[in-house]
Amino acid sequence: MTLGKLLIGATPLGQPSDASARLVRALRDADIVAAEDTRRIRSLAQALEVTPTGRVLSFFDQNEASRVPGLVEEIRAGATVLVVSDAGMPLINDPGYRLVAACAEAGLPVSCLPGPSAVTTALAVSGLASDRFCFEGFAPRKHAARMTWLQTLAHEMRTCVFFESPRRLAETLRDAVDALGADRRAVVCRELTKTHEEIKRGSLAELADWADDGVLGEITVVLAGATPTADLPTLVAEVEELVAAGTRVKDACARVVADNPGAPSKRELYDAVLRSRD
Repeated sequence: MTLGKLLIGATPLGQPSDASARLVRALRDADIVAAEDTRRIRSLAQALEVTPTGRVLSFFDQNEASRVPGLVEEIRAGATVLVVSDAGMPLINDPGYRLVAACAEAGLPVSCLPGPSAVTTALAVSGLASDRFCFEGFAPRKHAARMTWLQTLAHEMRTCVFFESPRRLAETLRDAVDALGADRRAVVCRELTKTHEEIKRGSLAELADWADDGVLGEITVVLAGATPTADLPTLVAEVEELVAAGTRVKDACARVVADNPGAPSKRELYDAVLRSRD
């Protein structure tokens, strides 16, 4: 028996013409199209002048787990299953992870039809460093959880990309000012690739003031990484001073890292201290 395959298909963020030729063929030929929103994928297919020949079924966060066993069996029996989200690359804060993991566990073929992603699109237009970055999904909804999360980014030197609801954007940016400082640079990308696309750059304080007037549309935020405030030899010297005063090396490293935004990780500093003693 010939095995089928799972295809992960990136869909346009806003412009149907951004769809790849491979996605168009897959929409037409797949035995099953598993879509986050069946109405949106049918609208996209219509805009691309393609008619799916296979079944189109819903595949979203709330039903993904229950759909996975059946889809795995379909693939095992020879079906080609195409997974698509509302916009961008599936699995990137969208459904699909469980199905890919199940196919990998079962030894079934998995392939990707690359294309648009709000994460990399925002990073590309941000003007911030793009050589190293992290993606954080959606910012936490609740204030306390959001502040805890933002504090984990205080020393993060990589550029950070995250999503936010337009209704919570101003509040999140205000919290970021409190947790990260008013001068940290950031970029708010609104309605990427769409008619009303807007790229707003500035400090966190400036962007918070701008967002206070209200913002509409889909939002992606790009946050500049922390700027180191001390070089490594200086931090090592601070650790040694604390150690000489009776503090354990690991505790001293933790204290120095906490006192220096943008410092390396505790492990990196600990290793540097040990190297300096050789």
